[in-house]
Amino acid sequence: MTTATTSPPKGAGAAFAYVTTLFFAWGFATSLLDPLVAAVKRVFDLSYTEAFLTGSAWFIAYGVASLPAAAILSRLGYSRAILGALGVMVLGCLIVPAATALDQYAGVLLALFVIASGVTLLQVAANPLVAVLGEAKRTHFRLNLSQAFNSLGTAIGPWLGSHVLLTGGVFAAGAAVTAATRGQSLRSIDIAFLALGGFFLLVALFIFSARKRIDAAAPEAAPAGESSPLKALGSPWAILGALAIFVYVGSEVAIGTMMTNFLNSPDILNKPMEAAGKMVALYWLGAMVGRFIGAVVLRYVKAGIVLAVCTVVAGLLCLYVTQGDGVSAAYAALSIGLFNSIMFPTIFTLTLERSTAPTSATSGLLVFGIIGGAFLPPLAGHIADLSGRVSPAFVVPLIGYALLTVFAVLCIRSRPRNESSAPVAGH
Repeated sequence: MTTATTSPPKGAGAAFAYVTTLFFAWGFATSLLDPLVAAVKRVFDLSYTEAFLTGSAWFIAYGVASLPAAAILSRLGYSRAILGALGVMVLGCLIVPAATALDQYAGVLLALFVIASGVTLLQVAANPLVAVLGEAKRTHFRLNLSQAFNSLGTAIGPWLGSHVLLTGGVFAAGAAVTAATRGQSLRSIDIAFLALGGFFLLVALFIFSARKRIDAAAPEAAPAGESSPLKALGSPWAILGALAIFVYVGSEVAIGTMMTNFLNSPDILNKPMEAAGKMVALYWLGAMVGRFIGAVVLRYVKAGIVLAVCTVVAGLLCLYVTQGDGVSAAYAALSIGLFNSIMFPTIFTLTLERSTAPTSATSGLLVFGIIGGAFLPPLAGHIADLSGRVSPAFVVPLIGYALLTVFAVLCIRSRPRNESSAPVAGH
């Protein structure tokens, strides 16, 4: 396993800026799931459990695609792998109109799986790439800064998505669910994803124009055998970090997936569906603000301590939501995003610093852990179906944050393998 040198690669700053655009792109795409869940629930007449499979289709792709992603990255190199991933994402967006034309919810799930497979390859390439594009001592700062732009995408996505997906058709005031209103809502889903495909195409053209600069600053991709997530299974810290990512992503996505229907609930805010969907942007906006703040705080406070504080507060907010109602419960739920902010990048870098496996393999295993977003949201949906209310389902992320607090304490009590430098992509 290699460590970063004291001098960053030539052109690292510019390459870092280009790669950070990818964080925005996949954040924007992922956050569209929140209004989409509310849309398909009504359009296809689904239960909470069935509707929450929308997120499952997306996050199962992380478990499937993360395994070959390292081999693809090794074979193609960073820029070509990124361009290939964006091409797959465009293809996934084109599947949506075919699925809605056939009136098949399963087709929408397939499209989401394809898009997320491309996002997985982006994450496998971009997270360790950001870690190496600068001084080793500022790794936490860089990854949190990139994740802040990811959160900018997640804040914009629900607002725009709700405006397109949750207006007109079956969501018009007093509208009944008829063939005509369903057709109008299905066309809105088409428009959203065709526009998303066009956005991915623009990002691909942007990265294509900068491909030489990125490749010049990037480290050489590790051989496929060294990059395989399976190789990281020999490191207890890599496994522990992947479990932490599993729990964190599952908790974060469960909250985002529930939020529109939660705010729409009569005992919470009783907001119209479009207005409730747009308010979800506040959840992700909190994450964006928190990441900018966290990028500064992490320069002065140890990452494990910051993580512990955030997990404890997020857990307490979830506890309050399970017991409360009305405006206070609504804003308590939305506030969780602020404390989620630094969790993913901090868990990622804390694990990379402690893992004894090759960094590229550890990164692949951590990305595999994102599959937690496929399992915890349906569990929360099942609790909501059983109770008839969304609030009790916040017990799922509550337990998740308790487990993450244990991970943070273990990190505080341990030392990085090399405290003078942070690990980067390599072997």
